[in-house]
Amino acid sequence: MTSVKNNNMFPPGLVSNLQQVLLSRKGGGGGEEKESDLSNDDNDQSTEPSTSACVENIEEEDNNNSKPVVLITNGDGIDSPGLRFLVEALVREGLCSVHVCAPQSDKSVSSHSVTLQETVAATSAEINGAIAYEISGTPVDCVSLALSGALFSWSKPLLVISGINRGSNCGYQMFYSGVVAGAIEALICGVPSLSISLNWKKEESQDSDFMDAVAVCLPVINSAIRDIEKGVFPQSCSLNIEIPTSPSTNKGFKLTRRSMWRSSPSWQAVSANRHPSAGHFMSNQQSLGLQLAQLSRDASAAGAARRLTTQRKNMVEIESVGAAGKSDSNRVKKYFRMEFLDKEQEDTDEDLDFRALENGFVAITPLSLSRHIEEDAHLAASDWISSTLHGDQ
Repeated sequence: MTSVKNNNMFPPGLVSNLQQVLLSRKGGGGGEEKESDLSNDDNDQSTEPSTSACVENIEEEDNNNSKPVVLITNGDGIDSPGLRFLVEALVREGLCSVHVCAPQSDKSVSSHSVTLQETVAATSAEINGAIAYEISGTPVDCVSLALSGALFSWSKPLLVISGINRGSNCGYQMFYSGVVAGAIEALICGVPSLSISLNWKKEESQDSDFMDAVAVCLPVINSAIRDIEKGVFPQSCSLNIEIPTSPSTNKGFKLTRRSMWRSSPSWQAVSANRHPSAGHFMSNQQSLGLQLAQLSRDASAAGAARRLTTQRKNMVEIESVGAAGKSDSNRVKKYFRMEFLDKEQEDTDEDLDFRALENGFVAITPLSLSRHIEEDAHLAASDWISSTLHGDQ
């Protein structure tokens, strides 16, 4: 019997078993011909995998399983360039086993919402080097499902990274943000987390800026992986990382505090001719009945008003879609669309997140679950960031 040299330090029994399996897969004649074919290394052009190659693949898989798990999610959806470039970089670095659980569509302003009383679908996705699923839910759904143990074989990764988001999430804008909510959900579950956003400008930014953003934040991510394993990463807080519009020309990292900045909501009336029915707002991936019911619940829960003209008072209220179907000839339905508009801020404090970002710095803001520990979390984050940057230098 031809022997196989055990260069991979595997038990001889395992190597022998692998050899027997390969021999059994060979087509053609008897056992002697199979042994001869296997031993003829110079002349055999067979496409069958060698025993050594199989052993190496097993060894590689074992090494990958021994790496710490890092979970990636986001708010923009699984196909967004920010997430794809980040995952590719982490896979190349090889410091962790990368798992992805991200929304199948854009959920960037979903805040900390979750999906209840409806089925959430998890569909495998192709991202080289990573185990990935796209989820028919919100970023919080993604993190909650991943940490539940129902989707992956593990229930607690070393680190959760949410991003990289298209658009900044400074100040009170964080309360609207799906990408920040994903990181906060991990913090609630006791898992260290980072949320990362790029200060995207519509007229000047391009997808390649996400590659530069990854290069900027990768040293921080690698340091976080290393220090979490050592037990020296800041506890009881999530770090929100805001990257300036031109990542490659940033002025460095700056620890900041959350400001009161937020974009200004702007509501615009939309012609009823453009939106003849509530079906305009529906997703094609849900049944009509479920979506009408959900739309009704959402509108009612949001406290939307009705338009009703009364004879006693000259009052006008705006009817929500949730009130549709009620037989009242006096009711009138209108449609509106909301968008966020940037507005100037008068606060000149250089240590606030939005101000540091506007000045070209990478703003890192510790986010805690309680104001009672906010100061301690800020100090711990400050010490860690300082040691990390000095260590890199």
